[in-house]
Amino acid sequence: MKMTPLVEQMVRHWGEMGARWGISRSVAQVHALLHFTARPVPADEIAETLGIARSNVSGCLKELQGWGVVRLVHLPGDRREHFESINDVWRLFEVLLDERKRREVDPTLKALRECSAQEEAAPKDSPETQRRLSEMLEFFEMMDAWYGEVRRMPIQSRVRLVKAANRIRSWLG
Repeated sequence: MKMTPLVEQMVRHWGEMGARWGISRSVAQVHALLHFTARPVPADEIAETLGIARSNVSGCLKELQGWGVVRLVHLPGDRREHFESINDVWRLFEVLLDERKRREVDPTLKALRECSAQEEAAPKDSPETQRRLSEMLEFFEMMDAWYGEVRRMPIQSRVRLVKAANRIRSWLG
């Protein structure tokens, strides 16, 4: 399979962004190839196109399937397994945000809660440090609760919320 210049550029960019976000470059590149290619692709073709080992592609596909952004597809007349990305950009973004929250926000919130409980039980730090810890915990808990509320909304409501926020921002200047 020969990538078009657009697909090649997005695969390269996705790989760079994945690495910055703590996601394997290969996982991000496999996802980009599947997302920007308009047809399901078999694993051997992914490996050949990206120049990575077939075993690496298999691991990438398992991870992406685990997140729910890639699914297995069987094509009539072809015994190979093919893979495709979900194409709903809102759903894709939602899955990626959930993964980032799980990897980054949840452990930070846990650490803040543990530190806060320890400090309440036996204060050892200055009042200023305690205040900052308290503010940070309050902020993370508020954002976590807000994220949960937004995630429970139907997707159409979330789209309207974002569009309304953009209108309000432009109105505020």
